[in-house]
Amino acid sequence: MRLAFCLFYFFPYGGQQRDFLKIAEICRSRGHSIHVFVMDVQGEFPPEYEVVHLRPRGFSNHRRCRDFARQVQAQLEQRRFDAVIGFSKMPGLDVYYAADTCYREKVLATRPFLYRLGDRYRTYAAMEQAVFDPGAKTEILLIAEQEKAKFIRHYGTGEERFHVLPPGISRDRVAPANAADIRRALRLELGLADDDLMLLLVGSAFRTKGLDRAMLAVRALPRELAGRTRLFILGQDKQAPFERLARRLGIERQVCFLGGRSDVPRFLLGADLLVHPAYLENTGTVLVEALAAGLPVLASSVCGYAGHIEKAGGGLLIPEPFAQETMNELLVRMLVSPERPAWRRNALAYAAAADIFSLHERAAGIIEAVAARART
Repeated sequence: MRLAFCLFYFFPYGGQQRDFLKIAEICRSRGHSIHVFVMDVQGEFPPEYEVVHLRPRGFSNHRRCRDFARQVQAQLEQRRFDAVIGFSKMPGLDVYYAADTCYREKVLATRPFLYRLGDRYRTYAAMEQAVFDPGAKTEILLIAEQEKAKFIRHYGTGEERFHVLPPGISRDRVAPANAADIRRALRLELGLADDDLMLLLVGSAFRTKGLDRAMLAVRALPRELAGRTRLFILGQDKQAPFERLARRLGIERQVCFLGGRSDVPRFLLGADLLVHPAYLENTGTVLVEALAAGLPVLASSVCGYAGHIEKAGGGLLIPEPFAQETMNELLVRMLVSPERPAWRRNALAYAAAADIFSLHERAAGIIEAVAARART
């Protein structure tokens, strides 16, 4: 079958982008041809895909996104596909992979009334409406079940159109038999002593992931603990504002930016704690990846996958409403607690028993079913 995948942005280290590549590759491995429509590209696509790099017009991001959707529609009218799969919200989709939160819900909760009168809001709200409207045909692949109620509340979407997917982490995140050797080698490479404490934050949107909150918590550590604690940040984003924050807080020697990395599994094995105090997080795949590696987690409870931490007994959650003092206290507790070995054992046991791997296969199967129905 001929499958068209559409997304605004592609860069190698985004969670949505990695999911797109894995789902597309499974579809290709099953004999389907993959055609990709994209607006902005960093990195390379597999050579087996036909990539159409559209260059929409507009001085603002929302206008470029709107023009991209218009250009995609023009392409779809000229070329026949069995299914059109969107990783960004836009009209004309047969399947939408819901990696983002409900835009209308977020705006109503965080923006003043006048914001809703602007062109940016009208554009993105209309594109979301095109996907979730009761009269639309789009099937929705949902990776965060709690978002379903929001979409239904705002748009009246039929519940039968939602397909809730399990997590889909890579098997290479599972702690291997030589995990201890990998841990020692990485810590030696990073210049960490045996009794040093390594905090890890992973994400390509530092502000959204709560890097400022993590830095404030590091500054608040008791002196003895602070002297042997370092925070390592993996992700592709603007570092300068957070480097300045580290200097203002006096913790620049405790914070290390390592950029986007392809060897995240090594860091999950080498760290002592994953910190993920996100302001907003539809899922938080790295939380489940940490469990599979046996790495305890301290995360904000707003994360879509926070429930896995709770079910596993693999760490602690920062309750809502968020309070910096609470996070500071929980960080100290997790760094000194005798429960750390138990959190690690619990995490590994949960990863061995729960379905945390099949997201991409399930998504590909639903896409195939939708495309097959369109052929009949």
